[in-house]
Amino acid sequence: MHAPVVQRLGGDRLHLSHGPIDVVLRAWGDTQAVHAAEAAAVSAFPDILPSLAAELPALRRPIAESAPVSHPVARRMVAACAPFAPHFITPMAAVAGAVADALLAEMLRAAPLARAYVNDGGDIALHVAPGETLAIGLAADPARLALDGALRVTAGSGIGGVATSGRHGRSFSLGIADAVTVLARDAATADAAATLIANAVDLDSAAIARAPAESLDPDSDLGARLVTVAVGSLSVAEIQAALASGLARAEAFRAAGHIIGAALRLGGTLRTTGLPALPSP
Repeated sequence: MHAPVVQRLGGDRLHLSHGPIDVVLRAWGDTQAVHAAEAAAVSAFPDILPSLAAELPALRRPIAESAPVSHPVARRMVAACAPFAPHFITPMAAVAGAVADALLAEMLRAAPLARAYVNDGGDIALHVAPGETLAIGLAADPARLALDGALRVTAGSGIGGVATSGRHGRSFSLGIADAVTVLARDAATADAAATLIANAVDLDSAAIARAPAESLDPDSDLGARLVTVAVGSLSVAEIQAALASGLARAEAFRAAGHIIGAALRLGGTLRTTGLPALPSP
């Protein structure tokens, strides 16, 4: 396992990389506070990957069969997925968001900050102090990093995390969504919810190619479950039906208090719940 890498980026950002974990963070505030917060994140970072790797067997089990875990990030993963236990989900669905949450928590423990974000591959933990705002972009096409909307997060919004999932992301998807972006109280919860909502954007169609997850990656936590490998041309009716299925799940999660809002995209069509009007892709 290679050693962690820490790099200073432009725009006062810090890049932390270790194996599959790839984090970009930024903090605003008093200079001394920012330096203390960054130092705290850098100090906590090297332990995360080896500790999670040691607990992988438990973290790859369905949440309904979850075994005890000990590392704080692993516990965050389990806690984020537990409310969704009626659905199939493993703690791995929240790994990126949980890492982002944990690093942000270390930063805030070290020093008071006006604003901060920790972006772990697109799953983002946010902090906004009273009187401050932070703009976040919403991706129409994560593969091209094309933005089609933005929200301004305030301390009173309750938004502490944003995550995006779908078939173009880093992980396999059971559904066909181009992208599902979720806003929640923390990044781990947003990560888990985005996974499940993206899975629900689905329908039976000859245009959709699927394969067992384990045939594509023997280590996948999805095992023999069929994941989407390609989506051909869909009719307008099929797109609407798939989005309606995902939107129903998103609205159920919102009604239960799990998420604050979501934006679902498929085939150039956008559906939202709990968000202001956004332009169609």
